[in-house]
Amino acid sequence: MFESLVGFAAILGLSFLGIPLAYATLAVGFVGFWYVRGDINGAIILSGQEIFDFATLFGLSVIPLFILMGTLIQRANISDELYEAGYAWVGKYRGGLAMATVLSCAGFSAVSGSSLATAATMSRVAMPPMRKYKYMDSLASGTLAAGGTLGIMIPPSVPMIIYGIVTETNIGTLFIAGVVPGILLTLSYLAAIYVRVTINPELGPPGDPVDWAEKRRTLAKTWPIIVLFGLVLGGIYLGVFTPTEAGAVGCVGAFIFALSRGRMWSIKENIEVFSDAVVVSARIFIIGGAALIFGQFLNFAGLSSELVDFTDSFELGPWGLPLMICAICVILGMIFESIGILLLIIPVFLPSLEGVAELSGLDPDMYLIWFGIVVIIVVELGLITPPIGINVFTVKSVIPDVDLSKIFVGVIPFVIADLVILGLIFLVPALAIGLPSIMPNF
Repeated sequence: MFESLVGFAAILGLSFLGIPLAYATLAVGFVGFWYVRGDINGAIILSGQEIFDFATLFGLSVIPLFILMGTLIQRANISDELYEAGYAWVGKYRGGLAMATVLSCAGFSAVSGSSLATAATMSRVAMPPMRKYKYMDSLASGTLAAGGTLGIMIPPSVPMIIYGIVTETNIGTLFIAGVVPGILLTLSYLAAIYVRVTINPELGPPGDPVDWAEKRRTLAKTWPIIVLFGLVLGGIYLGVFTPTEAGAVGCVGAFIFALSRGRMWSIKENIEVFSDAVVVSARIFIIGGAALIFGQFLNFAGLSSELVDFTDSFELGPWGLPLMICAICVILGMIFESIGILLLIIPVFLPSLEGVAELSGLDPDMYLIWFGIVVIIVVELGLITPPIGINVFTVKSVIPDVDLSKIFVGVIPFVIADLVILGLIFLVPALAIGLPSIMPNF
């Protein structure tokens, strides 16, 4: 137990020294395993095997495809058109540009599946016009950081894929289950902005009004997102193709859209786009492999079994146990990225979750789907909470002249919105599992 706490402290310390979180986690996991087992050869073999097994897992091949699809959409300037449509419809209201940013993030999330990609892309698109209309940096940057978190709830979602693989849950069902919570989260973010600008109108002055003809024109230009979203999710639901095949089909569709807009015709541009997708995918796989190595260290140090014994001793039941796991995830979210949290926590508590579902007479499959939505929302919180909110630092890297403290202040209303929706899903589980339960094809 003591070794585990030292490991967490070491990761936090290395991160504050500027070492990337994935490498800090990898180094601490490797050294920790070496210390606990007293065998450096065993540590080397285990670390290499964990990374190899994770990188070659066939189910994860869908991740680079969804990342590439999002990169192609960005290159085709579809993200700019999403923001233009959002601005046309709500930009004239106080806080309207921030609301347009949330709507654009939701649309971009629907085809990218990546929180970091959404936050980085929309920061480049939305921050200049918000500054033009003299939006306060706290509202503007906080909206960008929080809006990016929609990328892991609105399907297709990379963390949902990870969760589905770890729990052996149907990924298509998880995608369908994320639709209603994703819409609710988007609406709650819009409500958070409305409340903020109502209390303090200086945070987000209104933009210029747009006539109805322009509104219809901008809305019509968003059809590629609708087509891709329907193609990917519709194909999965109808059984036309698997999630991996859906990712490939989505990439082809996004590539065609890019070609039709005069992009991707040069070798240089193709190299740039595919390189960006490879780099983002590599980061995800490095984080995943590092988290697995650190998880093995925690197992050998005894933390995993002690956590399970600790939670089981309370006999928490089907609702209390997820609450306890959520509390642990919030703490881990202050240090780890979303994928790392899922790979550390879900394998540890999966037997307990399945056991408590069976003892309570609940459908284990639906219970795990419901819990998957719950834990994804909690992971969202971790992306924007200090001391290491990955999305906050992503926005900071794109907009370096914004003070970090202003971004953290700006995300507070969105954290509250996340907690409200999380409470609703606890109180009304049908919000998460209602849609999958009425779709017999799954």
